[in-house]
Amino acid sequence: MSKKNPPPLPYEEPEWVFPFHAMNVGDSFFIPTMKPSYFCYVIDTTAKKAGVKVKVFVTTKDNVLGVRAWRIA
Repeated sequence: MSKKNPPPLPYEEPEWVFPFHAMNVGDSFFIPTMKPSYFCYVIDTTAKKAGVKVKVFVTTKDNVLGVRAWRIA
């Protein structure tokens, strides 16, 4: 490693913003992703912090892999 190229900075997780409070019960949103299990976890934990109940499923939309979250309460 040369001194001209410093090591990369550590990866920081982005702060995810989801539209939970703008949603009515029965509304849903779709997020395309190649990491569906990770996004199921992120959506579930973010919803709990927001005090909202959601149901998240791995699905496809227009042949694109992703997750869909429904507000259930």
